[in-house]
Amino acid sequence: MGKGDALETQPTSTAYRSVMEEYGYEVGKVIGNGSYGTVYEAYYTKQKVMVAVKIISKKKASEDYLNKFLPREIQVMKVLRHKYLINFYQAIETTSRVYIILELAQGGDVLEWIQRYGACSEPLAGKWFSQMSLGIAYLHSKGIVHRLTPSLSAAGRDLKLENLLLDKRENVKISDFGFSKMVIPNQPVRNSPSYRQLNCFSHLSQTYCGSFAYACPEILLGLPYNPFLSDTWSMGVILYTLMVARLPFDDTNLKKLLKETQKEVTFPSNYTISQECKNLILQMLRQATKRATILDIIKDPWVLKFQPEPPTHEIRLLETMCQHPSNTRHQSLEITT
Repeated sequence: MGKGDALETQPTSTAYRSVMEEYGYEVGKVIGNGSYGTVYEAYYTKQKVMVAVKIISKKKASEDYLNKFLPREIQVMKVLRHKYLINFYQAIETTSRVYIILELAQGGDVLEWIQRYGACSEPLAGKWFSQMSLGIAYLHSKGIVHRLTPSLSAAGRDLKLENLLLDKRENVKISDFGFSKMVIPNQPVRNSPSYRQLNCFSHLSQTYCGSFAYACPEILLGLPYNPFLSDTWSMGVILYTLMVARLPFDDTNLKKLLKETQKEVTFPSNYTISQECKNLILQMLRQATKRATILDIIKDPWVLKFQPEPPTHEIRLLETMCQHPSNTRHQSLEITT
């Protein structure tokens, strides 16, 4: 690591700026804070672009995070390239810190937008949801689930409004892959196409950490769950919230939350929501055996209405994954927990 290590002996206030300058980054204002570090805006002088720099303090971070979750986050991000995901550029490690350079989303996050402006119009909700759907379709086609997490004691990171960032043109960028995981579908494949579609998303997990408001009923019950279908439940919570500016379920009382998630969700009468949109939300917020997969979602008429072009490529990727669950490409990318 050379220069970076030597520079870390300087006082904390200037050390990280010196390290960043060595690599061509001019660090600007703070744009976010986490348990283990801070996210800064920065200017990359070599490429003349603005970026986000996530600076993680090794003193503040747990051993588990540094040795297990952080390497996974970097490994996952390195293989991802999609217009609706935050792109990873570079990781720099010194004796005191880890610096992760990411694409900058200058429009804040969707939660902040809703807190400021309230519920979205249906066309705007459709735009954001259809963009998120393509990003999640890309992740699922690579065998990656966004919310699957390795430890009940880990800090919660999952598919939720705070993790939907906006670029300067208000396009969605999915962020935060700290506890994402690559999963190899491991069920036998039979000849029926419908059987294949069901089983290519059938990997079960028994580990969870995240926001209860976005959690599917099987997680709340402590049952083994399908992480792909956990993502699509979260997508249902997100679409509902975009439309009515509040979560569909109250997570202040776990017993009440569990009861609510067992029933069909209802819509407030003071919002105009098309039946097509309601139908899609109901398909996502239902019991796992009947819940929509990401393939169902990107083929849905309401979602297609907001796509600039048919998602032929994403559909093909997902269908290929379902037909070849032991695809060697997925095996080569698997991350071991």
